[in-house]
Amino acid sequence: MTTRLPIYQVDAFAEAPFTGNPAAVVPLETWLPDAVLQQIAMENNLAETAFFIPIPGARDADFHLRWFTPAIEVDLCGHATLATAAVLFDRLSFGGDLIRFQSQSGILSVRHLDGRYQLDFPARPATPTRVPDGLALALGGIEPVGFLRAKKSMAVLADEAEVLAVRPHFDFIAGLDGDGLIVTAPGSETDAVSRYFAPHAGINEDPVTGSAHCTIVPYWAERLGKTSLHCRQVSARGGDLFCDLAGDRVLMAGAARFYLEGAINV
Repeated sequence: MTTRLPIYQVDAFAEAPFTGNPAAVVPLETWLPDAVLQQIAMENNLAETAFFIPIPGARDADFHLRWFTPAIEVDLCGHATLATAAVLFDRLSFGGDLIRFQSQSGILSVRHLDGRYQLDFPARPATPTRVPDGLALALGGIEPVGFLRAKKSMAVLADEAEVLAVRPHFDFIAGLDGDGLIVTAPGSETDAVSRYFAPHAGINEDPVTGSAHCTIVPYWAERLGKTSLHCRQVSARGGDLFCDLAGDRVLMAGAARFYLEGAINV
């Protein structure tokens, strides 16, 4: 028997149409089998598809939220969380200005601000370590000035021009330890810029990555001596994140643009 489900496609961290990171959002009443969730994400062929169900009567969370790339389930995703909150606030009439999600990474909240949605995520500070052999070649001949590891690895480059000039060798990056590779540098017009590559998860380059900023923001906050940062992910689509380091949490705000609304049959 075919089941018909609503679906939304939302550009997250998008200040204008066709920018930011597209995410699919599929509201559910109860969980479908994991294999079906993965097949839906594969069919959508976006960086992430978010699925959520209500948690009636829960004290600490309103919904249970999960995220799937076309290849795997992931434990944290910023842009698809922002997209989910936009759907709940703007299309499903969620009351109040704060939504709490239960997730693999604990309780995540999203606050509805004027024109933006602010995520409250765990900080994931990185530890400096030696630059892996062959990394400069894998970045197109660009030598990092530093290399750090958290859940995601992070290469620090000299300036924004070098971040833009990276020509990644995806097979090499897929073989690195951890959850993909961030490249970052000081921005020419923002506090910091970045790109993020996750070929191991079926995403060669992610347009805008909230979870990467759980590591980017603590790093640049310490080096710049400030806790409020304007960050930009300089992918082909590009996206802006307005971030604050609040102890062991990273707050990141961005806008959302609705692109598609409809139904799928599974």
